[in-house]
Amino acid sequence: MEELYENSETGCCPKFNPELWEGKEVTWENKLFIKDRVMSILHIPLNFGKVMVKNMEKIEQAEALNPEPLVLSDENSLFGSDLYIAVNKDVPDAEMVKISGTFLSKVFEGDYRNMGKWVKEMKDYVVAQGKEVKKMYFFYTTCPKCAKYYGKNYTVILAEV
Repeated sequence: MEELYENSETGCCPKFNPELWEGKEVTWENKLFIKDRVMSILHIPLNFGKVMVKNMEKIEQAEALNPEPLVLSDENSLFGSDLYIAVNKDVPDAEMVKISGTFLSKVFEGDYRNMGKWVKEMKDYVVAQGKEVKKMYFFYTTCPKCAKYYGKNYTVILAEV
């Protein structure tokens, strides 16, 4: 993991470039991820850090680190979410999944309390493109410490269409 982030200002999360994701159409064919579960209360994660550390250790050990960090959350319950960490090959002792589909992406900036507003805006954006939302994933682009350092807290919403 060190090699990937050695050029980041924080030594942790690289600085996020919203232009790469804003208003884009992304198509994945069997994109490989580790899948895990995060416990939450009313969508507030309780063990996100612990789940990430556990999985990043497995990823590093397998030398499966994706060159571009991508961690998706499927907020499918008030009490938990599925977490997907992109990897470049299978990781032993981890649940592996492949995601395929076409997604529209939009970038949002600010406090997570705006999430309801962002979800509505994303749905409206998809409809305006003449498409229908099948599923949404949330890409939290930096950890809270790095978001504070960079002065921006970006979230990308990917809507499968």
